[in-house]
Amino acid sequence: MTHKIIVDSCGWVALIDAKINLDVELERIFGTFQLILLDSVDNELNNLESSRPNRKSLLLEMLRSKSNLVSSSLNSHTDDQIFDLACSDSYSVLTIDKILKKRLYESGISVVEVAKSNHLRLIEGL
Repeated sequence: MTHKIIVDSCGWVALIDAKINLDVELERIFGTFQLILLDSVDNELNNLESSRPNRKSLLLEMLRSKSNLVSSSLNSHTDDQIFDLACSDSYSVLTIDKILKKRLYESGISVVEVAKSNHLRLIEGL
């Protein structure tokens, strides 16, 4: 069974800055996986990419090539969109956002986070 993981912008930035091998780490945790990228997260990452030094690429083309792009509602905050999709489809979320992690955990949704700057860790919801 393929495990689906929604990517949050802060989680992706932390993963890239820590130079973590996404494929190795997610395969270690889940086996087969599929990344879900909301268009609102993609927009946030585009804005972040433009403000970073040239040598600090966020590897957005790689993320897009490994992800299923999902349209999101422009009427709500990105974190609310991530939360709603994760809850409705029981997807895990890659994030380091403390408030979002708490909401997800309390709702029984698993969170994948950067741990000790060199690997990913799964935190299973209640």
